Amino acid sequence: MRGNTPPCTMILRHLSNLPPSILLLLLLCHVPTIEATDSFNCIVNIDTTKFDLTSLNNEHKVTQSRSTPPSTMVDSLTFNICDDLTVQGEVAEIDRCPSETRACLTKINQKQDQEDRIVAVIPVAESNSLNASFSKLSSPSGLSIVMHGQSYPAGSDSSKDQSFKLNLICNKNADDPEFVSYDGSQVEVQWRNPAACGSEAGDDNGSGDDSDSGNGSDSEDKESVGSGIGWFFLVILLAFVAYFVLGAYHKYTTYGATGMDLIPHRDFWQEVPYMLGDVVSHLCSSARPRRSSNRGGYIAV
Repeated sequence: MRGNTPPCTMILRHLSNLPPSILLLLLLCHVPTIEATDSFNCIVNIDTTKFDLTSLNNEHKVTQSRSTPPSTMVDSLTFNICDDLTVQGEVAEIDRCPSETRACLTKINQKQDQEDRIVAVIPVAESNSLNASFSKLSSPSGLSIVMHGQSYPAGSDSSKDQSFKLNLICNKNADDPEFVSYDGSQVEVQWRNPAACGSEAGDDNGSGDDSDSGNGSDSEDKESVGSGIGWFFLVILLAFVAYFVLGAYHKYTTYGATGMDLIPHRDFWQEVPYMLGDVVSHLCSSARPRRSSNRGGYIAV
């Protein structure tokens, strides 16, 4: 009979042998994340949420400047998460990213009275090594996208794998993307956009409508309030159950009580229906309109 043990039972048996701390760690580490193929079509489905990012199919540019006297370093990032960047034929090949690049970082050195000098061109996300991954953001709500490129500089002992991280934040209005940081390996950009609001399964309105994003925010607020009330009543219920269980156990072990005598404070609970009846009767008598004493204007003599 041992060989007929169901696989699910065997798995549960092994999991039950794990320490509680390990099980808790496994639950906390679970984050809804999906891996995509290199051919990303700007439609992302995570659990029951659909993100339609086709409205972002365009080339966007963000920059950040750092003062390095006597010059200034400018990091300029051009990206398109839905398609490859357009090859700029008028720019020298050495000063531009190769074809099939989704995100290109250009480092420019600027010095007064001198021409700008390109010091580095880094393809941080490339279609041939895209390996895009997506995860939902909870606070604030949105979508995080990570796209990968090859190592830079190529063939060097100090080369680092490059990647592009875009945090799309759900917002009613579309703002300009913001350059957050570049640590030598990953470029991070934040963008507030309605496309990051997503839509649940069966919602035909999509995520691009402003009213939808507003309604989504309202529903989240209502859900948080409702969940808070639910937790409150759950705690009250658990406390009520614990009161009866512990009270019955105390009376059983201390006095050897059985049956109805196990109920803690039994006399009080027997009086509860009568007390409620008195309260209802008092409320009804208070709400009943009083009859005014009108004897037609006659005065008793």
